[in-house]
Amino acid sequence: MLNRIGRGCAALALLLAIGLSGPAAWAAGPTVLAAASLRESMNSAADAWAAKGHDRPVISFAGSSALARQIEAGAPADIFVSADEKWMDYLQTRKLIRTSTRRSFLANDIVLIAPKSSALKLTIKPGFPLARTLGNRRLAMADTNAVPAGRYGKEALQKLGVWNSVSGKVASAENVRVALAFVSRGETPLGIVYATDAKADPGVRVVGTFPRSSHTPISYPVALTAKAANREAEAFRKFLISSQGKAVFARFGFRTN
Repeated sequence: MLNRIGRGCAALALLLAIGLSGPAAWAAGPTVLAAASLRESMNSAADAWAAKGHDRPVISFAGSSALARQIEAGAPADIFVSADEKWMDYLQTRKLIRTSTRRSFLANDIVLIAPKSSALKLTIKPGFPLARTLGNRRLAMADTNAVPAGRYGKEALQKLGVWNSVSGKVASAENVRVALAFVSRGETPLGIVYATDAKADPGVRVVGTFPRSSHTPISYPVALTAKAANREAEAFRKFLISSQGKAVFARFGFRTN
């Protein structure tokens, strides 16, 4: 009973988050749930779609884990865009997406960032002195147990042999944009985010890029949900994975597949 109530509350929270209790409830555009790291690029893609004469999609951004669980709880959505394959797999095994529409279309990198004013220098390599550099301060990361950016970051630190020394110093954030804000505001001296996040925030600078060999390839899949009902949902999905749509994301620093 409590589980059902919890899921109902989660669905209601998403309804409020995407504004379906107000005028957006009547918007004709598809409802898109997208990873937080896509905020600027997905909004730009939606604007480009609307410029073609279509109704602009209604978009909600959060950690992929939170969005996948909202869909599982029954929240209304036409399209899901995840920052990793695992959360799309999670929905697929539960028959909550239309498998035939699933496509991986974007790639990214993870980087170590510092506030723009910081003069700190570090070379990312096996055994690099991250813990010593942090001292008694913290490392901002998205939730390393659930959020893709956090899981990629943890995997990279493990591969480089430094995770055990910093695991107790992590400032955990609900999504990658919150981790980015921790660093941008100077609340933490270092953080791990996507390269595209760092590009989007003038308040941070990139200290170094993690080798792609140190973590699972960062892949963004898109799919229609099983309950997708909007008449333009499939057309917008196809636009996102088209050469024109990918060009929008490339302008924000994403690599395209």
